[in-house]
Amino acid sequence: MFIRSLLAALLLALSVPAAADFEVVSQAYEVPLADLRLPGTVNGTVSFRECETCTYQTVRATATTVYQVNGQALSLQDFQKELEGIQARGDVIATVLHHLESDTIEAIYVWF
Repeated sequence: MFIRSLLAALLLALSVPAAADFEVVSQAYEVPLADLRLPGTVNGTVSFRECETCTYQTVRATATTVYQVNGQALSLQDFQKELEGIQARGDVIATVLHHLESDTIEAIYVWF
């Protein structure tokens, strides 16, 4: 019985350093649509701020950036057209997924 308890404690102790190795790869921001500036071209920049008093962050978008409206993937042009018709832009939230290592936008998701 003692050996089992000792073995269990040893295995738990060995797993603690593994938890310390986690690394944040991407950061997600919830941004009001009114505070989101989309790129003019596929390889342009996205500007956004998290709150009214926050400063704008500008991050590069690439050809691999995913644009989704209500779960449907769209091209940048179709994404822009879809968002043009929204009247209450302050009430709609966009999720911006920022890849920290490459400093690029991975995706922008909008649900309304």
